[in-house]
Amino acid sequence: MATPRFVVAHAFNANLEGWLVVLPRRHVLSIDQFDDAEARELGPLLRAVTAALRAATGCEKTYVLLLAESAGFQHVHFHVVPRRADLPDAYRGPRIFGLLGNPELAVVAADRMDELSIEVRRHLAEAGITGET
Repeated sequence: MATPRFVVAHAFNANLEGWLVVLPRRHVLSIDQFDDAEARELGPLLRAVTAALRAATGCEKTYVLLLAESAGFQHVHFHVVPRRADLPDAYRGPRIFGLLGNPELAVVAADRMDELSIEVRRHLAEAGITGET
């Protein structure tokens, strides 16, 4: 899913279904580099993505994180992560990153990522967030 200024996608190396990433279309290293239009679009988009993810996954809450510290990923990108009620304590809070790129766990299958993306897109459209794909 894409809006005029952002792209929303399922994380490709996630070990957790529904781990989404919201990225600006242009290369930005910090939030203060957003122009006014990007800043205006971001808040409502994150709110809508969070609501869509809750509707699509049934998660109890979501985490929205921005670190931009991993090698090769220093650009701004927001992780929007579902936290289901049954998530083990070992992965709660910042430890959620143990479910991203963990070689000991299965990566979410591409067809499941597609299913979730379609469901999230449907909920975003219902909320009035539309864009090009």
